[in-house]
Amino acid sequence: MTAAPALPKIAFGDLTKDLDVTSRELVSLLDLASEVKRSPELYRSALAGKSIALLFEKPSLRTRMTFELAIQQLGGFALVSEGRLGEREPIRDMARNLDRWVSAIVARTFLQKSVDSLARWSKVPVINALSDMYHPCQAFADMQTAREHFGSLRGLRFAFVGDGNNMANSLMLNAVTLGMDFALATPERYEANDEIVEQARDIASASGSKISVTTDPAEAARGAHIIYTDVWASMGAENEAAERRTAFADYQVDDDLFRHAEPEAIFMHCLPAKRGEEVTDSVIESSRSVVFDQAENRLHAQKALLLMLLS
Repeated sequence: MTAAPALPKIAFGDLTKDLDVTSRELVSLLDLASEVKRSPELYRSALAGKSIALLFEKPSLRTRMTFELAIQQLGGFALVSEGRLGEREPIRDMARNLDRWVSAIVARTFLQKSVDSLARWSKVPVINALSDMYHPCQAFADMQTAREHFGSLRGLRFAFVGDGNNMANSLMLNAVTLGMDFALATPERYEANDEIVEQARDIASASGSKISVTTDPAEAARGAHIIYTDVWASMGAENEAAERRTAFADYQVDDDLFRHAEPEAIFMHCLPAKRGEEVTDSVIESSRSVVFDQAENRLHAQKALLLMLLS
């Protein structure tokens, strides 16, 4: 069997947020994800002898399944723990137990500060598998999917319509890092985090990208190559669902909104989707939709991330 190629070197020890990855490391990660997808057999024993803890405060389909499969298919072993972090014992104690047993910690949490605390106290790498501020693993898979579809990403226009949530934050940071223009349309009171927008603007000024922030979905979608949305009420905000349906009523991604985009524009969604709310069935089931390609690429992008951190 052909030997696996040398893996790219990286500087980041933890992935707590998208800014932990440099532009060069991000490109290397996407290149490796594509290679792993093409030739999975080359990496079947890359994590042999390594155990990885998966900590889940939130229910999960894609994140849990793809991380468990990624670890297994790379020859490692996954251990899953469910429940709120810090309830039975301090997070700093959890981290200092886990780092005696496992090679890495993957955490899907309600709060970013929980991920940061794990990373502060753990001696092994910590991966943010979702927090209230960021969702880097999903964003990496999304960038891989967009690159597969368009070839080159530089100069494309990426439009996000809906809630200025963790997905909006991560996508904005990754898009401008890769040289894409990013347009964000949110209702008032549901804007993206101001500090993260400013960080993205700094990256954009270096990469030659542009960022536009608006309350007008049509303005964001005008000339877009990618239109992306997410649920209006994320997990943990279910008590706001009725209020948000009113606030976001004009932010549905439908065929009319796509008429403002480029003819070759694609639709993206991190899933799960509430059809008839943030997106119509006609859009998510159309030929322009790549949502299941995104879901598949969670597996490959996360394999690449684990390889770059642990091999």
